[in-house]
Parts: sequence; structure tokens; C-alpha cells
Amino acid sequence: MSGSGRIDDLPPLREVIASHGLAAKKSLGQNFLLDLNLTSRIARSAGSLEDHDVLEIGPGPGGLTRALLAAGARHVTAIERDPRCLPALEEIAARYPGRLTIFEGDALKEDYFGRLSAPVRIVANLPYNVATPLLTGWLSAESWPPFYASMTLMFQREVAERIVATPGTKTYGRLSVLAQWRCQCTIQFDIAPSAFTPPPKVTSSVVHFTPRATPFACERKKLERVTAAAFGQRRKMLRASLKSLGGAGLLKKAGIDGERRAETLTITEFVTLANLLQA
Repeated sequence: MSGSGRIDDLPPLREVIASHGLAAKKSLGQNFLLDLNLTSRIARSAGSLEDHDVLEIGPGPGGLTRALLAAGARHVTAIERDPRCLPALEEIAARYPGRLTIFEGDALKEDYFGRLSAPVRIVANLPYNVATPLLTGWLSAESWPPFYASMTLMFQREVAERIVATPGTKTYGRLSVLAQWRCQCTIQFDIAPSAFTPPPKVTSSVVHFTPRATPFACERKKLERVTAAAFGQRRKMLRASLKSLGGAGLLKKAGIDGERRAETLTITEFVTLANLLQA
């Protein structure tokens, strides 16, 4: 298919970028996805959007925003830090009256939950420089199940592989445990660097997260303490890496061999260790 695709009667994204002078800024982690066939594929992979509010972070010139609205999203709330992108987004809002709300701000600092009506899906081509902290924040919600029904997010391939990694692999680590403890996570598809302007140096992957209704009972902060200690010295045996948390005694209570290393533990075993930690 052609590079632009037709999903609405708005101008092609290359024209939008040219008319608004939107050169992507490296300092904002911007890489614009201009192929509307691909943005539509991301929107479809989020599941049905009808009767859902959608939260989008970093819409840029609005390629994914347009795809979400064309796919029938009840309402899209877009948080954009770059004021240069706002006029382009306002043109989309005019095309879809009452269905797009744009906020200028930093998604890491904004409190946007109160502006959304359940059920909510988060769908975003996340700016690379804030992708992991945003994800960690959403996975660390105090109340669970969280405010969102699902998340469909684009990351650098390397981050996506860490999210879905299984025990016994080099990429398995703290992010894998936190993500899979609370969600079912699957890589949906990859997107080549050539699809972006400017092309990043790495492949991107779209990951879909479905929150588990009942994750293993565990205090998140304790789980984070255990995984931070274990993976902080991942080459060491657990009896050494977990020494500050009780070491051999803690492992004995959990029935875990102290000569094992962090990347061999299942999420259930990490939860067991966290639950045995003293407050």
C-alpha cells in the first residue's frame, strides 16, 4: 500500500508537517510515524475502541490520533508537550467535533485520570525518552485493577523484548517481572525505522498489555525491593545479591536454592520472596 493511506479527508501527514514546520525534535524523543496504514494497524491492535475513552501520549502531528478517531474511539484525550504540534491537532479536533481533547503538558507530571471516563484504553507511540518511566508508573498503580482496560504502546524493540522476556533469558529483568506480574503482555508487531521521520536507529515494537484481574497477592514496593537487589547484581548468586534483605535465611524460608541467579526465578518465586520480607 502507499505510504500515506486514506483514513479520512484530512491532508496527508507530510503536508501537515510541512505546513506547520514540524521538524521532529531529538530533545523531545520525537520520531513521527507518517504511514496512516501503520497508525491504523496500531489502533486496530488495541481492540474495539467504540464505547472507550482513549488516552494518547505524545501525538505529535496526529497520525495515530486520526487513526484512533477513524477507528471509532468514543473520545480521545491527547497529552502533547510540544506547543508546535497543537495547531495540527486542533485541525483534527475540528474534523471530529467533540471527540478529541488536547492538553499541552508533560505526561510524567500531568494528572489526567479524572478527565477520562471508563472504560479507558491507553494507545500511544511513546516518545522514546519517557517510554519506560511512563510504563512503570502505569504498572505501579496503587489500586488494581487500574483505571485502564488495556494499553497498546510502542517502544524500542529492545525495551519490548525486556517487557515480555521469560526466565532464563538475558533480557529478563525487573521490568519483565513488574509487567508480567500485573499484566499479560504480548508483542503485536514490529515497525521498521524507515516508517518514521526522522528514522530512528532501531526497530520499534508495539506491545499490548491486558491487566490481570487478580495478580499474585503481593506488596508492590516489596517486590520492587527484591527485584532491584536481585537484578542489581545479576551475575552473583542470590544468597549474595539478596544479602541485604536476609540472604540465605530468606531464601531458605522461600525454599529457593541460594546458588541460583536472579534471571532463573519465576515471577511466582519473586512474589514468594517479597511476601517473606520483613516490613
